Amino acid sequence: MTEATNSTSSSMSELIAFREPLRRRLVDLLAARGPCTVSTLAREVGAAVGSVSHHLRALEKAGFVEPAPELATDGRTSWWRLVDKTWSWSLEDFDAPADQHRARGAERLAVRHQGEMLRAWAARRDRCPETWRRAAFSTEVNTRATPAELADLLTRLDTTLDEWLGSITRDDDQEREPVVFFGYGFPFRP
Repeated sequence: MTEATNSTSSSMSELIAFREPLRRRLVDLLAARGPCTVSTLAREVGAAVGSVSHHLRALEKAGFVEPAPELATDGRTSWWRLVDKTWSWSLEDFDAPADQHRARGAERLAVRHQGEMLRAWAARRDRCPETWRRAAFSTEVNTRATPAELADLLTRLDTTLDEWLGSITRDDDQEREPVVFFGYGFPFRP
């Protein structure tokens, strides 16, 4: 993977990339398996190779994946890898009504997808090694804050996540598992 990047000023291409369920699945597979060929990804998701190639190019344009040509053993095989990237966005990042509509759809998909990942973890947690059960966490803070203070929290979290991604040494022969962290910050009413 390449060096971690951070995006808090979201573009519509990033949003559209994550609004599409198949693209989300491709990102998850690349996170879980590491670099893969287009044909392997197509087989995993049950889609045509051409369709998967199209979706990978959209994800590349948004900065989520990149080609890995050094892994190809011939000129016909196309390899792709995930780019380490923290990505934060808000509905308010988008002004046009059509863009806000797309953003709301992306938000619904993200909440559903993240909920599914969390439920899947809860269902398999007891079968995981103790080291992973102890490392996994849930965190929550309830307090009073201004909009500026909440925005500051996002900035600090993105900085911390970028530093953490940059600290992971991938060539040390340690066995790693795909992990996910997601969070929301918003005003709530009990």
